[in-house]
Amino acid sequence: MSIMKARIKFRKFGVMRFIGHLDVMRYFQKAFRRAGIAVSYSQGFSPHQIMSFASPLGIGLSSDGEYLDIVLEDGEEVAGILDRINAQMNEEIRVRDFTLLEEGSKTSMAVLAACDYMIGVKPGKESFLLEEARRRQAVERFCHREDVMILKKTKRSEKMVDIWEYIYQVTDCFEDFQEFTGTDYGASSLEGVLPVLYMQLTAGSVVNIKPELVLEALFAQEEEDFRWTDYQVHRLEMYGDIGMKKGEVHTRTSEIPCQLVPLGQYGERGTIHE
Repeated sequence: MSIMKARIKFRKFGVMRFIGHLDVMRYFQKAFRRAGIAVSYSQGFSPHQIMSFASPLGIGLSSDGEYLDIVLEDGEEVAGILDRINAQMNEEIRVRDFTLLEEGSKTSMAVLAACDYMIGVKPGKESFLLEEARRRQAVERFCHREDVMILKKTKRSEKMVDIWEYIYQVTDCFEDFQEFTGTDYGASSLEGVLPVLYMQLTAGSVVNIKPELVLEALFAQEEEDFRWTDYQVHRLEMYGDIGMKKGEVHTRTSEIPCQLVPLGQYGERGTIHE
């Protein structure tokens, strides 16, 4: 019996951003069963649907570009599959694209190389980032730095590390960011929050740079107090690097440049759009 690998792109926003990863996984499992999607199950004493997520969001973060890989049983009819899935979904978790993958394609987490983020100031919060002139000057100074040192904490130790190489882009201009990434983000689900910054950062199992680290470094540069709860992080897109080998990371100064493509196009055999 042959199987089909598929990649699902979905939004997560509103109050659903407070739902943890394990609950999101169970949510999709139930939605697939209700929709009659023939997802393959693992073997053994405790069979479960075969699925994997690419770098799940932390609690409180929203996104327009989350990815979930599944394996379908032979004979599953994919025509109308988006409507079948979304008919079972909450309004604040919606499937956007359904992509059939080439045989032998790696999981989205295995090929993840970078993520795009939008940072917004929550309503009623004060921030120097709301002052356009000062924000632009701060971002310009940040982009001309030679290093970005942050305190990396583990269970056993703390040490200062330089993450400058892994910050591909930081800007306060959406048009410039969209031109840099070459990605059409479409309508964002981030409502009631004023966007002030856009970032493209290295992501994946080898090096994963969180946007709050970059934001904290920017505040330290400006000698401003940083309160993480005043800001909303919204993930716009996730990418694979088609030139990257296992265990390798292409930094902003690598001899081999990044060749980023959205995860929905990585290993694509055919895509159904919302």
